[in-house]
Amino acid sequence: MNKIVLWGLLALIVAGCQNVPVTGRKQLQMVSEQQEMRMGLTSFKEILEKEKLSHDPVANERVQRVGARIAAATGRSDYAWEFKVIDNDKTQNAFCLPGGKVAVYTGLLPIAQDDAGLAAVIGHEVAHAIARHGGERLSQEMLVAGLTVATVVATSDSKNRNLYAGLLGAGAAVGFLLPYSRLHESEADRMGLIYMAKAGYDPRAALSLWQRMAEAGKGKAKPPEFLSTHPADEARIREIQRWLPEALNYYRPPAGH
Repeated sequence: MNKIVLWGLLALIVAGCQNVPVTGRKQLQMVSEQQEMRMGLTSFKEILEKEKLSHDPVANERVQRVGARIAAATGRSDYAWEFKVIDNDKTQNAFCLPGGKVAVYTGLLPIAQDDAGLAAVIGHEVAHAIARHGGERLSQEMLVAGLTVATVVATSDSKNRNLYAGLLGAGAAVGFLLPYSRLHESEADRMGLIYMAKAGYDPRAALSLWQRMAEAGKGKAKPPEFLSTHPADEARIREIQRWLPEALNYYRPPAGH
């Protein structure tokens, strides 16, 4: 039984390798993009049913205008792009679900400050969707689950099977899933810089944005980096500084600037 499971997992891994746009990194994808987009649409509808949408015409126009420019820069005209503003001043966040479903919380707008800062936020979130990080994460969890099943089936110590499965799951989370989550964040930073530059926003504004984000997060309890889904603020800012020359190659200021 365990050999069948392992060979099946190996076949899925080989068949599911794809390349991320812009970075070229190989990733595991065991779900189709169409499946991922359907899940994204379902999640988006569920979130919007629970959250209060902002009716501020200025905020909505700004998010939609900046978002449309970032979306065009990705080249994914096949996405059904939507840009919503959620009325929640306590939440300093934004997200983009598979298929181009974007929402920005009003609590993030003061930190973004201007169009370029907002472009850095939306560029980062959109990059997650373009890179299919959601599908990759789901594929990784499927892989870990499969390996856990194979390990439990293979062990002869029936009394400790649950213990072995728990230890494998914890080790996979810290040693495999969390590092990939941090990699996804860094990859979205790099891709987001390029998308905002292509859209005509100065990518150097992203450095200021993440510095403001780090300042806003000071005093809040955070886990050590190896237990976190995100890179440490200092590491993130260093990486953005390193990627700026690449992004600036794509930047062409709009006429009149």
